[in-house]
Amino acid sequence: MTVRLIATDLDGTLLDSSSAVTPRTRAALDAARERGIHVIPVTARQPIGLRAIAAGAGFDGWALCSNGAYAVRLGDGRMLFAEELPPDTIRTLVEALRASIPGLLFASVREAGETFVAQDGYAEIAQLSDHKRDPRTMGGVPLEHVLAAPSLKLVIRHPELAPAALFDTLRNLGLTGFEATLSGAPFVEVMAEGVTKATGLARLCEHLGIDRADVVAFGDALNDVEMLRWAGRGVAMAHAEPVVQDAADETTASNDDDGVAQVIERLLG
Repeated sequence: MTVRLIATDLDGTLLDSSSAVTPRTRAALDAARERGIHVIPVTARQPIGLRAIAAGAGFDGWALCSNGAYAVRLGDGRMLFAEELPPDTIRTLVEALRASIPGLLFASVREAGETFVAQDGYAEIAQLSDHKRDPRTMGGVPLEHVLAAPSLKLVIRHPELAPAALFDTLRNLGLTGFEATLSGAPFVEVMAEGVTKATGLARLCEHLGIDRADVVAFGDALNDVEMLRWAGRGVAMAHAEPVVQDAADETTASNDDDGVAQVIERLLG
């Protein structure tokens, strides 16, 4: 296939278990860029989390954050698009969930991913690895403040209940007007209706004048499924769940075995 754009998830895919880009993977990314191929991170992370690994990966151009909710240029912060959850939708969802599951905690990602509004008590159960933010900087506000403004991503978690159980409960509520997914993080992630990594990637490719047939995408989690199906060639990691591997055209080695680099090296010949 002709490759004009490489779209890659980060955690569990491009990054190894220590959240680093290995020398082999960096060399493969650089070789692709030297051929004029766009290399785009497509992630649940926000810019703060991308900046932590940008130098190691050579990322300084377009990135898709919050599972495709918005596109931002890492070099200058320019936004191409942003899809937000309206407050009314957020309130309806939160009220229904709280009626089913006591003890839930919520946070809202806003303003190009730079603002993180966390409910009182959220920081106490968060870790740096969750959002690439020091929990000591999160503060805490009443729930009404979390729900009061549009959100690029609503985060839902519980001190004890597993994210998969929360996700199942959310899907069984029968509500509409939003898109929910799991990224492997300890919470459920909710975006605007119809927003996935695939929709964000499609909008960015239209902007760049690139056909989906010329896109190779890599991923390992549920939030990667739509992107793997959409791309001209979808590649799942060896450790991905069956639903993710079924969505892909092929499976490569794990992130700790440079699975992304192995495929890029082959494609570049």
